[in-house]
Amino acid sequence: MLTQLHNVERNLNQVILGKPHQIRLALCCLLAEGHLLLEDLPGMGKTTLAHALADSLGLSYRRVQFTSDLLPGDLVGMNIYDSRSQQFRFQAGPVFSQVLLADEINRASPKTQSALLEAMEEKQVSIDGETRALPKPFFVIATQNPLFHAGTSALPESQLDRFMFRLSLGFPDRKAEHLLLQRDSSNSRLELLTEKLDLEQLRTLQQQVPQINASDSLIDYLLSLVEASRQRNDMLPLSPRASKAILRAAKAFALINNRDYVNADDVQQVFPYVAEHRLDPTSSAQESRLSTLILKATPCSI
Repeated sequence: MLTQLHNVERNLNQVILGKPHQIRLALCCLLAEGHLLLEDLPGMGKTTLAHALADSLGLSYRRVQFTSDLLPGDLVGMNIYDSRSQQFRFQAGPVFSQVLLADEINRASPKTQSALLEAMEEKQVSIDGETRALPKPFFVIATQNPLFHAGTSALPESQLDRFMFRLSLGFPDRKAEHLLLQRDSSNSRLELLTEKLDLEQLRTLQQQVPQINASDSLIDYLLSLVEASRQRNDMLPLSPRASKAILRAAKAFALINNRDYVNADDVQQVFPYVAEHRLDPTSSAQESRLSTLILKATPCSI
């Protein structure tokens, strides 16, 4: 099963050139059943990576372009009156898919952004007093432009907290960009995707994540990192939800690296991407100042 996952990973590296660490982290997020936020400048490959991940998972997905006039009903659906049957009929919105690609999520109004809160946390939506379950699995892969771009609205802290990971691709190095230009064609790079996981393979891998062993000393180290954020007044404290996200992400990272146990390096590798947007919601994805500060200040004895 891991062999197939690594084949998918290699394939994704043919689509997004020169970003192996970000691709591994993105797969780690989805194996841990988290939601992924990709933040970067326009034209850096955010949407391409989101499409490639959705394609590689072999799941049904819908893409929504978030705009300032997008309404909550456009996202979750609404009850529409059918004059022929004289009854209301529910018309499901694009959120009723296994993967929701939320493109430029921070261009929508806060009201529309908040429509995703229940869906991301509880895998359900409430419409006109009726609760409807979403398909399983359910992932949100969202992209956003930096906040200094015109027409953007900052995601509220409660929304940011629903994303397990926030990643930035950044500029490719010269070698990767040279290769990108050399291979330039009118065809979509998504056509290079030949390796995919099916639903059963994905579920099997996700079920293996909680079984990865985390020793008491490892959990104590993780808690020391979390408690460090709660003892400072220059950052927001990490919540128990953040603690769980860090541990689950570290377990997924260990699994991808062919280990059945978590070590300190796994925690340190995922910590900035899980913690930074929670420590400082106004930060950008290119920054890891506060998370790096905590990592350096917290001794590790394991």
